[in-house]
Amino acid sequence: MASPAPEAGAIYPANGGLTDPLLATVNGHGTAKKKANHAAKGKYWVASDKAERRAAKESGGEDGGALLFRRYKVKGALLQPYRLLIIVRLIAVLLFFTWRIRHNKSDIMWFWTMSIVGDVWFGFSWLLNQLPKFNPIKTVPDLAALKRHFDLPDGTSRLPGIDVFVTTADPIDEPILYTMNCVLSILAVDYPVDRLACYLSDDSGALVLYEALVEVGKFAPLWVPFCRKYCIEPRAPESYFDMVAPPQAGRASQELLNDYRRVQMEYDEFKVRLEKLPDTIRKRSDMYNSMTTVEGDAKATWMANGTQWPGTWIDPTETHRKGHHDPIAKAVLDHPSCGHSQPNAERNPSIGATDEHLPMLVYVSREKNPGYDHNKKAGALNAQLRASALLTNAQLIINFDCDHYINNSQALRSAVCFMLDQRDGDNTAFVQFPQRFDNVDPTDRYGNHNRVFFDGTMLALNGLQGPSYLGTGCMFRRLALYGIDPPHCRAENVTAQASRFGNSTLFLDSVSKALKQERSTTPPPLDDTFLAELERVVTCSFDKGTDWGKGTGYIYDIATEDIVTGFRIHGQGWRSMYCTMEHDAFCGIAPINLTERLHQIVRWSGGSLEMFFSHNNPFIGGRRIQPLQRVSYLNMTIYPVTSVFILIYSLSPVMWLIPDEVYIQRPFTRYVVYLLVIIVMIHMIGWLEIKWAGVTWLDYWRNEQFFMIGSTSAYPAAVLHMAVNLLTKKGIHFRVTSKQTTADNNDKFADLYDFRWVPMLIPTMAVLICNVGAIGVALGKTAVYIGTWTAAKKMHAALGLLFNIWIMFLLYPFALAVMGRWAKRPIILVVLLPVLFLLVALMYVGVHILLSGVTPF
Repeated sequence: MASPAPEAGAIYPANGGLTDPLLATVNGHGTAKKKANHAAKGKYWVASDKAERRAAKESGGEDGGALLFRRYKVKGALLQPYRLLIIVRLIAVLLFFTWRIRHNKSDIMWFWTMSIVGDVWFGFSWLLNQLPKFNPIKTVPDLAALKRHFDLPDGTSRLPGIDVFVTTADPIDEPILYTMNCVLSILAVDYPVDRLACYLSDDSGALVLYEALVEVGKFAPLWVPFCRKYCIEPRAPESYFDMVAPPQAGRASQELLNDYRRVQMEYDEFKVRLEKLPDTIRKRSDMYNSMTTVEGDAKATWMANGTQWPGTWIDPTETHRKGHHDPIAKAVLDHPSCGHSQPNAERNPSIGATDEHLPMLVYVSREKNPGYDHNKKAGALNAQLRASALLTNAQLIINFDCDHYINNSQALRSAVCFMLDQRDGDNTAFVQFPQRFDNVDPTDRYGNHNRVFFDGTMLALNGLQGPSYLGTGCMFRRLALYGIDPPHCRAENVTAQASRFGNSTLFLDSVSKALKQERSTTPPPLDDTFLAELERVVTCSFDKGTDWGKGTGYIYDIATEDIVTGFRIHGQGWRSMYCTMEHDAFCGIAPINLTERLHQIVRWSGGSLEMFFSHNNPFIGGRRIQPLQRVSYLNMTIYPVTSVFILIYSLSPVMWLIPDEVYIQRPFTRYVVYLLVIIVMIHMIGWLEIKWAGVTWLDYWRNEQFFMIGSTSAYPAAVLHMAVNLLTKKGIHFRVTSKQTTADNNDKFADLYDFRWVPMLIPTMAVLICNVGAIGVALGKTAVYIGTWTAAKKMHAALGLLFNIWIMFLLYPFALAVMGRWAKRPIILVVLLPVLFLLVALMYVGVHILLSGVTPF
């Protein structure tokens, strides 16, 4: 087993081990807690690859065959009851349906019929969600084995090349500082610099992002050696300086203290320069424009070297506005073999002794033209894919959203373990990491961490064909993205065809080299001819008449390009792997505002429905997908439909307003008891799941609450969007999720308390009001009729109220959101709700007294 990575926020001596941190974390997540969580996860798992490792040793030891990850399965003492309970619940659900149909007695038969349809759908969707979890498998990278096999004694390495893609769409909604921290963490990752390149895709074509990268190129020669020298974690400076306490005198060497202070001071100056960039660019442009333009001429945006910026201009013109500009590709840092700028040894004497070489850094902005569909994020990724093929053509690719950063410097090596393993490596198309966030409020009010999905569902798929692609933090094999079949089903005469890949000779040559696993040690000379071809492969018309976006690259025409791209790759017979690390590999920024979070959910769920109604439908697509893997994809594409029935059920408490008793099913008591048994069994299965997944009860409960909120807002909105799409052929509108937070230096979670009203929240508000009113009316009816009700009626009232109260518990986070800043004191809501129930009850009693002589109740 590989040694664990350093704890977040710790500095380790260059010649020391990984057990004596010089700096302690101050974010409240200590070492003891992490070790306890790790132990809790581990006690339910047992190694399942002992025979493979024994065979490898018998055939000459592990050195004879690279086994680069360990495989674990859930212990039988937990797995067998888990499987048995799934089967028992399935039988119980079938018996429940049989009983309901045989006793088709209801006061409102149309509502009974609708409830039968809804219950059948609930059972079907539960089965789709549960079947793929029958065989959870955990795989753990063995970094020690990777080092033993691929790091050579002379300091060189046999590791494959990696091209890292970072995508950003807007420097306003996606703050520049986040993006630059992402890039800095990539430049500082623990991987051979001559085999690593970083590509930033800027869909806005803004000069401010290019010049921010130039500033990164100036600060990185100080930051990267500092990280290497002291084994810094994490390697994004903003997160590092925010999480880590300064070194204390007596616990650290004077050299460390001096370096820390120096780097921190330089980083503060770096941030100031980033903040000033918009004003700097405007002032420079005003100066050049005043010298070169005449009255009425367009005012250009000027670069520092005195040339006009080919992207968007501050004062936009027809051909230099957002959504309409030329292609741009510029190398900010050359390949290390070309001898790019090195830090000044006299300026940084203590850090200069450390390896100063930096990976290649490239800025890419694909051409935008109003006459072309730019295919959102998928189009930007495909442009990066082609540009990187001409420059570095690395065998492996990993992509990040610009709000993520590398939290564990060993993350890329961990993914490579799965790609190079002798058992599954050649047929592994991609390695997906879970998404983690470090800006979420401590209680995770809106379920941003989504651990039930990442640590449960995705981990379970590891036992099938592998997890789905989830948009960020995913390492791909370049050939799999090109639409090439895996080795075990690949034809021998595969060729790079212009009709499929486009008519760029240089790009077709790069595809041929990729097929032969060839990679040059240095990029070609960046002369005018090469740069012209580099810009040509990122033009908006290059995809036209090719297979890009269909069978090649990231898939177009669907809002969620990630799931459908993973489906296309699995459908060719490739498998994928899920990689979790004790010290999280990557961290990012999540939208903690409810409205922004729901907008994100609308796009995800709407894209899933689009996939179901496309030729990538899991029923008919993917000729080589395994049966249970197909079931999993089917669940991922139709789950929003469940919200329609949930919304109807959630509004049914309005029946309390009807004077007479109305029952959806008779006998009502037995119906509710059966229903409760089935619901309790779901949570019993969930309890066993969170045991092997290492999920807490709070994570599980937040997942339940947010699913309820989404099922009354975002998911129905997505279903409506899909219905409109089928009628009008207009897809889901892509909206960049804003990561800008409410300006409040005193409260990092200020955005959590900012309630932004949007129409999709109307159904959720209606459900909340309906259930508050129902509980109040029920209390009023109890006060009025308690003396005349039979025992059966009292039982029916209690069972009905149980359903109302359950919904109120599920909608608790939404009620807090409505309260805005008052929600900082949740006790207010705890007091307010009973007061509201009592007021409604009093109103009911008052109206009853007022009308009792006129209208019978």
